[in-house]
Amino acid sequence: MMIPLSVPCLEGNEWKYVEDCLDTGWISSAGAYVNRFEEMMAGYVGAKYGVACMNGTSGLHIAQVLSGIGQGDHVIAPDLTFVATLNAIKYTGAQPILVDVNENNWQMDLDLLEEYLENNTYPVEAGAAVHYCLQSTHRPVKAIVPVHVLGNVGNMDRLLAIAEKFRLTVIEDSTESLGSFYKRKHTGTFGKAGVFSFNGNKIISTGGGGMIVTDDEELAQKAKHLTTQAKSSAEEYIHDEVGYNYRLVNILAAIGVAQMERFPELLANKLRMNDFYRSELADTGDIVFQEVSEDVDPNYWLFTFKTSRMRELLLFLNSRGVMSRPFWMPMNRLRMFKNDIYVSRRDSAYAIYQSCISIPSSAGITHEQLEEVVGQIKLFFSNTK
Repeated sequence: MMIPLSVPCLEGNEWKYVEDCLDTGWISSAGAYVNRFEEMMAGYVGAKYGVACMNGTSGLHIAQVLSGIGQGDHVIAPDLTFVATLNAIKYTGAQPILVDVNENNWQMDLDLLEEYLENNTYPVEAGAAVHYCLQSTHRPVKAIVPVHVLGNVGNMDRLLAIAEKFRLTVIEDSTESLGSFYKRKHTGTFGKAGVFSFNGNKIISTGGGGMIVTDDEELAQKAKHLTTQAKSSAEEYIHDEVGYNYRLVNILAAIGVAQMERFPELLANKLRMNDFYRSELADTGDIVFQEVSEDVDPNYWLFTFKTSRMRELLLFLNSRGVMSRPFWMPMNRLRMFKNDIYVSRRDSAYAIYQSCISIPSSAGITHEQLEEVVGQIKLFFSNTK
């Protein structure tokens, strides 16, 4: 039987709460579980408000819309991320500025970012405010979307300082980082808003689903309004602006509540998984792990490492029942983003893509499965020296 890459662990009250939804008929957008899930998520990460939505992509889109990002604006994002980050930027009509990543921790290269902004933007006064425009387009650079790649976190102090210097709104793509902290502060709470995902491969899952978290009460209220079709009357079908059908339904929120009840246990499983993989594979072949700063406590969402023999190992593991996958194709190499600005010196994102492999990392992965994965990896390197 194939050991899966990353599947949900559904061993709590999921059936009980879903049955409650079915028995009461509260399966759609209204219902107590939506509110409860929002409160649990906001409480855990340390934000004042949570707004549930149908997935992380929709959350990223709404957070940008409510940050005033629109047609022709520029938004900074890392070149190494899942495609949803860039899709959400494009939905607003904005143009991404892609920044290469650090070759060791795989997060946005902040040296490169600051140098680029210093040399390629200029300040413009807009009333009492100041914003920065890109010299080549004369369009404002409005926001930055740091992505906490694989649940790891870059230097958020420095990123926030750069954002303040160049008047950038920070919207965190925290979709992979539930349970990750920088200096004991949870991801998603550093900027104007943070967005989480509950896709089937995340630590907790609602099948689909996302959550916007923020300390901004007005943003939270507007996000709830926009994600529910901007309906301004509880009884009549009156809508006061263009809205979106981005709501999370009660039956999925019920699963989320059950998952959050067990989150400490699921996170502990991930930490044990990381410790096992790192200790057992430390001297195996030419494996290199993702670097983690001492300021960071990651969730180790999807265990991924570098090896020059990635493609061979990928074929070997999948043929032997150990599901493995390559890393994401860098955004600048996808045809729909190839004409967007890419800031790079060494193209570290592509080097990481060419050498990285993700191995089984389910929240409920057993010790026996971990041993099997490690055994197969060691067998590969011992047979192909």
